[in-house]
Amino acid sequence: MSFSFRVKVNQSEVEISGARKDVLKTIEELPKLMENVQKAFKLAAFETPEQTPLTVKLKSSDASMAKTYPSIKKAKNCSQAVLKLLATEWGTWRPRTSTEIVDALKVNAIHYPSTTLSGVLSWLVKRGKVRRWKTDAGYVYILPEKEGV
Repeated sequence: MSFSFRVKVNQSEVEISGARKDVLKTIEELPKLMENVQKAFKLAAFETPEQTPLTVKLKSSDASMAKTYPSIKKAKNCSQAVLKLLATEWGTWRPRTSTEIVDALKVNAIHYPSTTLSGVLSWLVKRGKVRRWKTDAGYVYILPEKEGV
């Protein structure tokens, strides 16, 4: 299964492709890699993740995983439900859009309006519980990496 990760900064772009496991391992080394890429492109350092648009390119063989939603246990509130979703393999496989999160919640019989979800996602981002990047398709969300992992 082919997996791609692309980062675009201004007019420069870097794409990492290969087996999912290898790409994810490389992404763990991304801070060091980006330092080298920045030197190569002579770019200024990033101040926030939102200044680094993230695009995840799906190959046709990956499309089935994109529409497979996880099963989560009932949550006390919307933010807990979002965190549970993003903690699953589905949520860690790649960053998810708010539409995908709404759909995954609906599949789990957890119904919140998209306006409520967008407010909750903003709240989670401000508190550092979720990371957000702006892409051509809109914002995508993923749990931040745990330190020491």
